[in-house]
Amino acid sequence: MIDLIEKYFQNLSDLQKKQFAMLQELYQDWNSKINVISRKDMDYLYLHHVLHSLAITQMITFKAGTKIIDVGCGGGFPGIPLAILMPDVNFLLIDSIRKKIKVTTAIAEAVGLKNVRAIQCRAEELKDEKCHFVVSRAAMQMKDLVHSSMHLVNTKDQFNALPNGIICLKGGNLTSELNPFKNKAIVEDIYPNFDEEYFKTKQVIYLPV
Repeated sequence: MIDLIEKYFQNLSDLQKKQFAMLQELYQDWNSKINVISRKDMDYLYLHHVLHSLAITQMITFKAGTKIIDVGCGGGFPGIPLAILMPDVNFLLIDSIRKKIKVTTAIAEAVGLKNVRAIQCRAEELKDEKCHFVVSRAAMQMKDLVHSSMHLVNTKDQFNALPNGIICLKGGNLTSELNPFKNKAIVEDIYPNFDEEYFKTKQVIYLPV
């Protein structure tokens, strides 16, 4: 299934191809011990989780030195695929559930990611970390994500193509959820840039802070 990633990202190094290819076996092994991905979804790991995570690049490709905090990372999405794709970007993955951080840490180490840290905590408990962007994949409602993580975003150190802010992956009808942010949020459909049927209901949302 690495072909699915290479379909959209043709300039991967041999190391990146190897790292992406390792994810299937690693997640299958860990999922047999600690259920972090639904069993039925394991057959679609690269489509539903890895490629979906990488859809954030439709909104922005982070420059080297950018600091990212992945809020509610679950088993490591979108943080781990993004960290493989952008090895010069620093990622802090957080989740309140210990077993998910255990899996995330183990997979990041097994793949050899030097640009990833993972800690168990809630976003609102994180006081000593700052980032350029918070990313998240359907971890919570947008208003809750903003409320819990807005303090993590550094508003002064700006050097990416978009002002620092929050970027999240969501699906379905977002009209009511995004209504409080309708004058600020930018919403982009993932389909047809990613032309698989799965992405027809998926969006990337960016909110400057």
